[in-house]
Amino acid sequence: MTSRVLIVDDEKNIRRTLSLVLTSSGYECLEAESGEAALTVLENEVAHAVLLDIGLPGQDGLQTLDAIRRTYPSIAVIMISGRATIQDALEATKLGAFDFLEKPLSRDRVLLALRNALQVSALETEIDRINAGRSDDRILIGESPTFLRLLETARKVARTQATVLITGESGTGKELIARFVHEESPRANGPFIEVNCAAIPEDLIESELFGCVRGAYTGADRAREGKFESANGGTLFLDEVGDMSANAQAKVLRALQERVIERVGESVSRPVDVRILAATNRNLEREVEEGRFREDLFHRIHVVPLETPPLRARPEDVERLAVHFAHVYAKRNGLPVPTLQRAALERLASRSWPGNVRELRNAIERLVILSPGPEIGAGDVSALVPEHSRAGSVAPGSTTSGSFARRNDGPLALVREHGGLPAARDAFERLAIEAALDESGGNVSEAARLLGVERSNLHKKISKYALEPRPPRGTGSGA
Repeated sequence: MTSRVLIVDDEKNIRRTLSLVLTSSGYECLEAESGEAALTVLENEVAHAVLLDIGLPGQDGLQTLDAIRRTYPSIAVIMISGRATIQDALEATKLGAFDFLEKPLSRDRVLLALRNALQVSALETEIDRINAGRSDDRILIGESPTFLRLLETARKVARTQATVLITGESGTGKELIARFVHEESPRANGPFIEVNCAAIPEDLIESELFGCVRGAYTGADRAREGKFESANGGTLFLDEVGDMSANAQAKVLRALQERVIERVGESVSRPVDVRILAATNRNLEREVEEGRFREDLFHRIHVVPLETPPLRARPEDVERLAVHFAHVYAKRNGLPVPTLQRAALERLASRSWPGNVRELRNAIERLVILSPGPEIGAGDVSALVPEHSRAGSVAPGSTTSGSFARRNDGPLALVREHGGLPAARDAFERLAIEAALDESGGNVSEAARLLGVERSNLHKKISKYALEPRPPRGTGSGA
């Protein structure tokens, strides 16, 4: 299908020149001499992209851009100007312009910008198609180049049988990308089986992956199949793959090489047809160097790497994510959907979000529930999502968190308050573990890394303080 471009400029010669350039390159062109005329054209004609002059009479280019993006969000808009300021460029970007070109225009630069804009627009349309019918927790949200490049690569690799290693910080949506790869693959009608390797005790992970026969170990009162067999004909997603024991790594390697597995306690080889997707927030190359991860297995799963970007690398996606989460949590809690004011969205976008999309999601849930009115403003963000705290990092009403947060009169006061050094030390230790578990989304291995302790030791501490780390969840949106 031939792409159609609307050229909006008050100078007839510029419209004519651009039209000749684009027509000779295979595009269809529409023309408008003002912002008002451009909106009239779009009401009656289909356009895939707009070249929009910023210095229009009457309704200027920025106002027209805002109107187009609100009414026709799938249309890519490229701004053009002969006397634009940096502030104009920043404002255009904030309003959703794909690119900003300075006059005099270069033919090659115009064609390159237009080609890139149309490719991104087509990918966004494809994302809308993919999201149709998905649950709120599995919608892919983002329009930043970083995010769109990730999806484009993921879609390419999905069509193959290649093993994929998905890396990225905690909370960036690695599980969501894994599901996307599965759903876009020839195995989409087969099962998608997820295993969180960090959440399974080391002595049980082999039976969890490969199954067992009755009597294979204490408590094995019946034979059962493992995740490899459950995923037969589909995809097996090994989340936190860097946390597998050495024995489990060896067996996974054999399954990948020979496409057979053996249940724990038997010597019968069972064929499996499974595609492996793996994910980790660890640096597996360093783990290999330090002898904690098998080099041969690393090369087996590292055929195609995909890296989920941290939210701070895609700040332009914060607004769409925030609005989506506001709708989700208002609906789940039986509340009216609040309006996020522009100042609130800008304040949210300015944050670094070390907990990534997961942290933003928790922050929006808090704002939806606790904001006093139908609109969420910048003041609400400052009050309910403090700059240096992580949403949900401390349990509400916790006396431990309260005492440490409020007191600033020296360590001896804290010791006296808790009745001695041992109790004060335990109180701080509990608070630190709670914060690490929440920052890691319940991932015990990641929490142990943050705290600088062994995972087995952290399990003991969790039991000691009767903590219940929730299992890691997908980010629910946006990678």
